[in-house]
Amino acid sequence: MSDRPKPARFPLTLRKNPSTWEGQEPTWRQARPAIIETALKRAQARPSGNWYVVGGSHEVPRHAPVGRTVAGREVVIWRDAGGDLAAGPGACPHLGAPLKDSPVRCGALVCHWHGLALSAHGRAGWRPLPVHDDGVLMWVRLDGAGMEQALERPVIPPRPDLAGSVHAVYTGMGRCEPEDVVANRLDPWHGAWFHPYSFVDLKVHSSPAGDAVDTSGDRDVDEFVVDVSFRLTSRLVVPVRAVFTAPEPRTVVMHITDGEGRDSVVETHATPLTPPGHRAPRTAVVEATIATSSRRGFTIARHASFALRPLMRVAAGRLWRDDLAYAERRWTLRTRDTAGS
Repeated sequence: MSDRPKPARFPLTLRKNPSTWEGQEPTWRQARPAIIETALKRAQARPSGNWYVVGGSHEVPRHAPVGRTVAGREVVIWRDAGGDLAAGPGACPHLGAPLKDSPVRCGALVCHWHGLALSAHGRAGWRPLPVHDDGVLMWVRLDGAGMEQALERPVIPPRPDLAGSVHAVYTGMGRCEPEDVVANRLDPWHGAWFHPYSFVDLKVHSSPAGDAVDTSGDRDVDEFVVDVSFRLTSRLVVPVRAVFTAPEPRTVVMHITDGEGRDSVVETHATPLTPPGHRAPRTAVVEATIATSSRRGFTIARHASFALRPLMRVAAGRLWRDDLAYAERRWTLRTRDTAGS
């Protein structure tokens, strides 16, 4: 008999005896470093096709470009005459002007130094970059940075239908490497301890190392299956079951499989800003929350998405204020140990 949370007519649960922070069950015995490291290594071994998330699709307006730095490389992104994304190196091939500061005219970048027009078709000395807009996020392929076999499209995890969802994208930055961000997300045990303002009653049912309470045998080998309640007040909570997976080296996905918001996902993408091995690495966390619900009232929420998106970004930012400190601390300890060996 499954012990998964059952969909309720009323999604909120009133906790009868709310525990204190120090009174909750310690998770340090279950959160074994070897489990997290093994899951991380398996994630790093998966192909990315050299695709990097560089922000939310909505961040590029119609008549102006945006600039990004990925693995130490300047990238410029803009919209062509048809409104589709285009991308290329961020330096003008003439004298190196920053193209992120140049206007878009008739779908082409016009360098503001000397008027050189650059289109998505490229020209001698300046080749466009593969770019992909998945409706929520924009991706750029950098074969020289990724050094993998290129894929035609990025590895995008399953999502709910965007037409029936509300999505928001948060971006934060930290002094660490992508693997430190991914390791943070592959440690679900820290949730209720490190984020008591958001989570309570957290229990990891199974992990990739085989420490499974759920022995049904139908789970993926690299799933973390977690029961947790989102805290609204000290006693009012929303219980869900969530599954964490890492479909590629720089992405971790939380998929709600039972409870309120079933089929909603939170995608965490870690994009390196500095080249590999940089003495002061910087990584961008681009997190997409794609929320859905079968409740009739969710239609109203979708129509009010313009007001919900800022709130969703604030909620993500509150968590990542702490989680980036976690990732930065991990990088500090990891590199200190390496330097001392």
